[in-house]
Amino acid sequence: MSVLFGYLFNLAAFLGIIYSLHVKDTLQQTVTILYAGSALGAVFAGDLITLLIFWEILAVTSAFLIWARRTERSYQAAARYLIIQVISGLMLLTGVIIYIHQTGETTFGFIGLKGMDSWLIFIAFGIKSAFPLLHNWLTDAYPESTETGTVFLSAFTTKVAVYSLARGYPGTDLLIYIGAAMTAFPIFFAVIENDLRRVLAYSLINQVGFMVCGIGIGTALAINGAVAHAFNDVIFKGLLFMTMGAVLYRTGKINGSDLGGLYKSMPLTTTFCLVGAASISAFPLFSGFVSKSMVMVAAIEEGYEYVWAILLFASAGVFHHAGIKIPFFAFFSHDAGIRCKEAPWNMLLAMGLASILCI
Repeated sequence: MSVLFGYLFNLAAFLGIIYSLHVKDTLQQTVTILYAGSALGAVFAGDLITLLIFWEILAVTSAFLIWARRTERSYQAAARYLIIQVISGLMLLTGVIIYIHQTGETTFGFIGLKGMDSWLIFIAFGIKSAFPLLHNWLTDAYPESTETGTVFLSAFTTKVAVYSLARGYPGTDLLIYIGAAMTAFPIFFAVIENDLRRVLAYSLINQVGFMVCGIGIGTALAINGAVAHAFNDVIFKGLLFMTMGAVLYRTGKINGSDLGGLYKSMPLTTTFCLVGAASISAFPLFSGFVSKSMVMVAAIEEGYEYVWAILLFASAGVFHHAGIKIPFFAFFSHDAGIRCKEAPWNMLLAMGLASILCI
């Protein structure tokens, strides 16, 4: 699993770097490399102490990506984000200390929910996974990052947490119901949200819910489905964030009510957005269809019919807010009269490569 996530994070970093080639900000260039490197360090950690170190580096570097937009809103969002991430790190530190004291082991393997130490580690992982009631940091901070920063943020933080849950808590029944709730509740917020990058932030929680649910089911099919969906989500969610970042970069606007008619000015970006929308909506012949089906079939096979029904409802909700709302309001709704250039060549190249990987 470590090798697979390692390949995934290298691929995400490669696409993100291509996407951000036009950026001349030294701060962003530096912290994106450190951020990607800390994610790689976390998934290759052989013990809990190493995981803890990279966990904290991940938190600090990602906060700088939000600060890098240099607006009052981004400064405030980054401060709130960092507070939550530090709390997660402190809980992980406390849990690891107690765990090592009680077991004498530092190896990062199956932990399970057995005592206070394991619960502290579980909650620390849950904060970074954006569990229900622990998720506000994500929808608050991600939309305030730079056009390129959000692409990196969507790829690493939550996926490191998903990897950690898969390694430490596979087959934990509680995760099934947490994951099911994660797939469902963001839909209602995404439907009424005007900021299209915040819509995608809610959608990110929804997709992580499928992964968490698969980890909780714990069968080979479910775990494989969760890992496959993590791989796919980095690509298609990254693609959607890229398209919205290109829109923000060229127009300076990201609210759906301010956009529309951009298919005339940005036809390639429009096409790439439609590919990402089809993939996240699990259209046949697209990557999301395969991985999402694996998790849902695993739920049925293990007798979780109600969970399967929730996942089915969530899939329909994804089609509404990510498959229809995002491309419609950005590119096809009322013509807002915006006439801008197509996205820069490096953005188009990154989006094109991601689109190929979605099919």
